[in-house]
Amino acid sequence: MKLSTRSRYGTKLMVDLAQHVDQGPVPIYDIAKRQDISVKYLEQLIIPLKKAKYIKSVRGPKGGHMLAKALEEVTIGDIVRLLESEPWVVPCLEDPKKCNVTDRCRTRRLWEKASKAFYDTLDSVTLAEIIKSHWK
Repeated sequence: MKLSTRSRYGTKLMVDLAQHVDQGPVPIYDIAKRQDISVKYLEQLIIPLKKAKYIKSVRGPKGGHMLAKALEEVTIGDIVRLLESEPWVVPCLEDPKKCNVTDRCRTRRLWEKASKAFYDTLDSVTLAEIIKSHWK
């Protein structure tokens, strides 16, 4: 499975906020500069992350964005599922009607197992674990 830029950059955004969790609200410009991602792109990523209550925003001169949940509560799988438009390796896993041979497909179960293994791995890693030195 190839991750979209949205998932990769969204994960970078969340990890950056996790790294600066003790500093209060983090200005989006600072994140953009550190991660080499445009402010406009980050603004688009923040929308679904805020809606899903992973991020909260603070307005004003000392405003910015911060995590709305504890580092231990957010998995990389949570972020990727939220930001991927197609969270499966093949579309028929989400909706069997997307394929006209689902009932006799010999590889569907393989793709299902591959998707599950992928997300099992991402679900096993929290932001807290990413921040630990062994993930560098």
